[in-house]
Amino acid sequence: MRVEQMPLGPLATNCYIVSFEEQAIIIDPAGDGDKIINKVIEMEVQPLAVLLTHAHFDHIGALEHVRDHYQIPVYIHELESTWLEDPNLNGSSLFDVGQVKAKKADHFLHNKVYQFGSMSIEIRHTPGHSPGGVAFVFHDEQFVIGGDSLFAGAIGRTDLPGGSFEQLEESIREQFYTLPDEYIVYPGHGSETSVKKEKETNPFVQS
Repeated sequence: MRVEQMPLGPLATNCYIVSFEEQAIIIDPAGDGDKIINKVIEMEVQPLAVLLTHAHFDHIGALEHVRDHYQIPVYIHELESTWLEDPNLNGSSLFDVGQVKAKKADHFLHNKVYQFGSMSIEIRHTPGHSPGGVAFVFHDEQFVIGGDSLFAGAIGRTDLPGGSFEQLEESIREQFYTLPDEYIVYPGHGSETSVKKEKETNPFVQS
């Protein structure tokens, strides 16, 4: 399995293309849709779906570009089902980035294991940074793509609409720190880390 990390858009938000053999999923198409498409072409894979860790504007900037190009379904947690269309909810109206809007998602994510081609992904609900935040756990390859919940030496901000430090702390302890220590954490911003390192050294939430 290959994990391609691409910092894109105004906040250098990590878009991930995860592929196995000739199939792929796109996680958080943050911006610069042509760069995402060109990377997919370079990888010689066929995207099956777009998965969103949450619906903040910096994670969905190229959503419509990618969805329209590949004609593939979009998945999001139901608690943020209206955020894609609403700049006040997705946060774009709060920042000097213009209004970011996208069409509704095609499917809702639930706490269960999904199968996309040969890729098996466990969905874990991780509220705190936003109400419908989720993490995508790839148990076979021992890594998690966690959005803006847990960073290397940091955590996601909780001062945006629907944010809660208490919820985020609980999500990190119950959904990230319960994974085996060797699991790699791929965050929504910045470089990857590991469950072990964050449990031992994260100044905001330790085990």
